[in-house]
Amino acid sequence: MTLIAPSMLSANFLQLGQEIEMINNSEADWFHLDVMDGQFVPNISYGMPIIATMKKAARKTFDVHLMIVEPERYLQDFKKAGADYLTVHYETGFHLHRTLTSIRNLGMKAGLSINPHTPVNMIQDIIHEIDLLLIMSINPGFGGQQFLPLTYNKIREAKQLIQESGASTLIEIDGGVTLDNASDIIRAGADVLVAGNTVFSSANPAETISKLKQAGK
Repeated sequence: MTLIAPSMLSANFLQLGQEIEMINNSEADWFHLDVMDGQFVPNISYGMPIIATMKKAARKTFDVHLMIVEPERYLQDFKKAGADYLTVHYETGFHLHRTLTSIRNLGMKAGLSINPHTPVNMIQDIIHEIDLLLIMSINPGFGGQQFLPLTYNKIREAKQLIQESGASTLIEIDGGVTLDNASDIIRAGADVLVAGNTVFSSANPAETISKLKQAGK
């Protein structure tokens, strides 16, 4: 079953409580939370205090995506804030195995994200340490970008790697996911779809979430 993770970066922060409640009552499975530091990506979003506040109202899994440099400095802080999945970027890590192990030791699921230019085979030696592989289908930093078609091959390559290695890693796709391409993304092998603008800019976000969910059936 495909999991749907609305990206809170696209939510209306003036009505954040209502947006959270909408997701609580929808068919969404996770909350996707993008943390940006203005260094790894050219944008700044929110951090631990906002996530901790949101956690008080949310009733679903917190999928926290760190687009920051030196993420290993903040693992404990994001655990305290309420992260269930904590994803770091391959491109930021000199000691990825240590970081992924630390995330797991803190009681969270360990995620690893790769940018569009990073080949899937770069992670083959640590695939067993990864609970969630987040394949960026846009260049990270801003919502509303178009899905990069090269992502389909990366999904298929990742699925083959996971199956051949006997790992149980979930494949998550983030960026440009729409009602038009969701089925193709799922057929390629994705397990989790992150959707921001597609959900929050629609006239009926809960219905859009339901349609994304149906795309996997």
